[in-house]
Amino acid sequence: MQNRFITWMLVFLLAGLAHAQDDKEKFKARYESLPADSNFDPHDLSGIWTLTKNDHSLGTPAPPLTPAGVAAMAGRIVDKAGVIGNAPWYTCNPMGFPRLLNDDEPMEFIVLKDRVLQLFQWEHRIRVLWTDGRELPSGQNLENLGPAWYGHSVGEWRGNTLVLNTVGLEERAWLDNQAHPKSFHARIEETWKRVDSNTLELQLTLYDPEYYTAPYVGSKKIYKRMPKDAATYFGWYGLFAGITEGICAPMNEVDGYNKGFRDPGQAKR
Repeated sequence: MQNRFITWMLVFLLAGLAHAQDDKEKFKARYESLPADSNFDPHDLSGIWTLTKNDHSLGTPAPPLTPAGVAAMAGRIVDKAGVIGNAPWYTCNPMGFPRLLNDDEPMEFIVLKDRVLQLFQWEHRIRVLWTDGRELPSGQNLENLGPAWYGHSVGEWRGNTLVLNTVGLEERAWLDNQAHPKSFHARIEETWKRVDSNTLELQLTLYDPEYYTAPYVGSKKIYKRMPKDAATYFGWYGLFAGITEGICAPMNEVDGYNKGFRDPGQAKR
């Protein structure tokens, strides 16, 4: 019974992703052809951005795992031909950081005086990236805060690069679609640089000596600014303006399961 539920969930998810990919491809040629303007503020990341190439990972091979890392990865099943995986998001759990950052859906930066907000179409998620000078949680302070699906993030500008560090990550969230783990005591460094009016560069590095034998340095990822009408749906402009809610609500999924797999004339099973 559980396997049938997961199968239905996967079919539903893949259909939604295919629709979103069609929308993304529709505007790809247009955002790639937008003229780059050198007259821009490198500290202003505001806007709606989309990843140009996505592999749902850090983009490079992972370094070897430690014995603890191998143990943490045990039991995780990756999707492949004829096999349905057990990624946490298939059962309506958050993707977590950095997996959500490496997704297909667009995201928006909102820059405030003391923090930067990062809004994601998928999950309707908001990350709060503090730039007010506070220290990154560590030691007993971090232990008291405990794990969070998107961690605890602090950043600062170093020249024209926004450098963010995130700690306190929820271990149950996968690092990527290949089920790589990350420990609670890991630190992820995230650098953002605006290279022209329409382009952002992202670099991710995972420091996790508990689970990996070396730092996991990701590839450079490119984000392009979306044209305004590419982010307009049903007459509304904005990130959450109607493509899809992108929220996995258990009550909705159960209702879909009931309609798709249960016979209303039979007793509950």
